[in-house]
Amino acid sequence: MPRIAAARPPAEPSSPEQHDRRQRILRTAVRIGSEKPLERVQMHEVAKASGVAIGTLYRYFPSKIHLFAAVMASQVDRFRESIRPMPGAAPEDVVSELLVAASKELLRRPVLATSMLQSANTANVATVSDAIKIDNTFRAIVLESLGIEVPSVQDVTLVRLLMQCWYGVLQSSLNGRASMADVENDIRMACRLLLAPRSNAPKPG
Repeated sequence: MPRIAAARPPAEPSSPEQHDRRQRILRTAVRIGSEKPLERVQMHEVAKASGVAIGTLYRYFPSKIHLFAAVMASQVDRFRESIRPMPGAAPEDVVSELLVAASKELLRRPVLATSMLQSANTANVATVSDAIKIDNTFRAIVLESLGIEVPSVQDVTLVRLLMQCWYGVLQSSLNGRASMADVENDIRMACRLLLAPRSNAPKPG
């Protein structure tokens, strides 16, 4: 299990140059993480390939958990940007189609997907700020797709359960226990079942 190296919070970029440097590190992590499992990724290799000093890398990402949780956070951000209107579609179907598309994108690089999921699931929100960012962005994506502007406590709980279910479906696929067809069917069923009691669901009768 990768070690979380430090309890200190990672530095946030405060200038365009620092932001570009952080993005360059993330792009390098995607490339190396697509080829090597998490336990074989070396931080000095990431630093060298990114053209930054090892101290700079650790300042932004104190551990591999921080690094690949940040990669996951950036992926989830991209999924939010891909939301497209689906006129006439039920809101839960909009969510399921978005998650199916996101799953296909993630599973296209299974080694990287495994590292991202492992890091996101291992990360403690007290020390890995991108962990809470992933949760918040996922919740915002689902609520926006459902058309819920002011979520109830139950809405937030349902979205959290859906996220946990989605992670489990992805892990089953990565473990060879579920085909892509299974992934799609499981996601669609989970959305129908878990989102049915949402606050803005049509009332029967």
